[in-house]
Amino acid sequence: MDHPTMSHPPHDPRRPLTNLLQAGTPEEDAQSSRRNFVRQLALGAAALGTLPLAACGGSDSPPEVRFDHGVASGDPLGDRVMLWTRVTPPANHGEDIPVRWEVASDAAFANLVAQGTASATAARDFTVKVDATGLKPATTYHYRFTAYASTSPAARTRTLPAGGVAQVRLAVFSCANYPTGYFNVYADAARRNDLDATVHLGDYLYEYARGGYASANAGALGRLAQPAGEILSLADYRTRHAQYKTDPDLQALHAAAPMIAVWDDHEITNDTWANGAENHQSATEGSFAARKAAAMQAYHEWMPTRNAQPELIYRSFAFGDLVALHMLDTRVIGRDEQADYTRFFTASGFDAAGFTAAVGSPTRQLMGATQTQWLQQQMAASSATWQVLGQQVLMGRMNIPAPILIDTMQPGAGVSVSQYAAIVAKAQTAPATLTATEKGVLAQPSIPYNLDAWDGYQAARETVLGMARGLNKNLVVLSGDTHNAWANELADMGGNAVGVEFATSSVTSPGFEEYLPKENPAVLAGALQQLIQPLKYCDTSRRGYMLLTATATECRADWVYVNTITSRGYTASTGKSLKVLAGAAGRGRIVQA
Repeated sequence: MDHPTMSHPPHDPRRPLTNLLQAGTPEEDAQSSRRNFVRQLALGAAALGTLPLAACGGSDSPPEVRFDHGVASGDPLGDRVMLWTRVTPPANHGEDIPVRWEVASDAAFANLVAQGTASATAARDFTVKVDATGLKPATTYHYRFTAYASTSPAARTRTLPAGGVAQVRLAVFSCANYPTGYFNVYADAARRNDLDATVHLGDYLYEYARGGYASANAGALGRLAQPAGEILSLADYRTRHAQYKTDPDLQALHAAAPMIAVWDDHEITNDTWANGAENHQSATEGSFAARKAAAMQAYHEWMPTRNAQPELIYRSFAFGDLVALHMLDTRVIGRDEQADYTRFFTASGFDAAGFTAAVGSPTRQLMGATQTQWLQQQMAASSATWQVLGQQVLMGRMNIPAPILIDTMQPGAGVSVSQYAAIVAKAQTAPATLTATEKGVLAQPSIPYNLDAWDGYQAARETVLGMARGLNKNLVVLSGDTHNAWANELADMGGNAVGVEFATSSVTSPGFEEYLPKENPAVLAGALQQLIQPLKYCDTSRRGYMLLTATATECRADWVYVNTITSRGYTASTGKSLKVLAGAAGRGRIVQA
């Protein structure tokens, strides 16, 4: 069923996000503006009394500040939620800026339920995060910030439900490269009013230099990366976060619902693991540890996370008795370095035995022992109907014939998906006509296409699947990272059905259509589903997000796609709907919704 979203005009970046969330008559707006002006004068005067004279430049006038980066909320609990903003100070301003925050039960802010003060400091890049407490479960609130005479846009947030819950709905995102195109995916989700929260699985931003990855249209679209170089220092990461937060569609998404987010690799750099990354060269880019620390600091400054330690991003959220959402770090905290296929392709063919031993090593870690033990404890303690893992990389067994993988790494050295499918068809209809070369192609093993995913850490995957099966849980795994949409049935090495994986497409980053341009996307999707037995759905060419809707009897995924990211006007539609049923009979089986 199509998502009822028609062609939309672009957001006007100059239009306050408040107007997206509340609108009144011209007379009401004028009255509200007058009331706000008077209120802001009072708040500004009160705030000025707390400032040293130097902060005002030695005059009676307060500094002119703005809220250029919008507002956000995140990490909701039943009685609290994190609120975020950033105060844009005057140039070369170094003094603390007093900020007032307000939470109300109504859009007009007539009934305040929580309020307080905070400081925007240079040490935190003038970002502000507060934990608004004393709230009621399952309740929508409105919030805003004030600094001197400036008031931020107002926004909505929502606390988590408690007790018996009939339904939970989440919008799931991954992989938003700013230079590639407009964030129409965010814009479409922001227009919904039925979300309990949004979930971001990482690659919220990318680290590449201007003109680098997927940037062909950046100049024409006015989306050239800032700063111009690859981001390495704390100042670089802050600047890149700031650029993303100026996007009107991302601001609208943050203003519409609380976000629960984890990082993937590009918040630091490509193919990050615990002690290094593919896109980090220590000889020219300095210490990886220093770069990682800078990236993590900037991330927590600019995101509405509730964190006690910068490196610890895994945490759980309870949506009453229905959903336990466990957000994991499969990228940094405990990950061993990725395996390298070049070690296993030899002059005599693929070293299958050596490869199997390497990726299946029982000591090979993806999450690390501490986080794995934590997840075990969280799942064991939860009585929620659905145990949902929000994490970065594909968990499904994505094995494809080695000749296809070889061709993607070195075009012409193997065969394309279409060529392989033709050889298979020939083997089925006229096996006597197969050439020696074709027989050799068919004799090659099927191997994982992506060693950066759980396929490269097979013992770690068995541990997680084993704990879910042993605890008799309904397991749903959410994944991102690949820029393509997937639905996989998850089974352990013994063939026991354990759970399902629903993986979202990307916000802008290109999928297989970029890397396999000669393949028809529909044909490619069909061929992959034939070649990969656990794979029940894929889309390898469209940008979008995923809606996850959980009830007591089923957990459903709807893949929503936009038709363009190079125009502000777009249409959105639901491309596929699948579900898994609760209970032992439905566990690990994907069916049509």
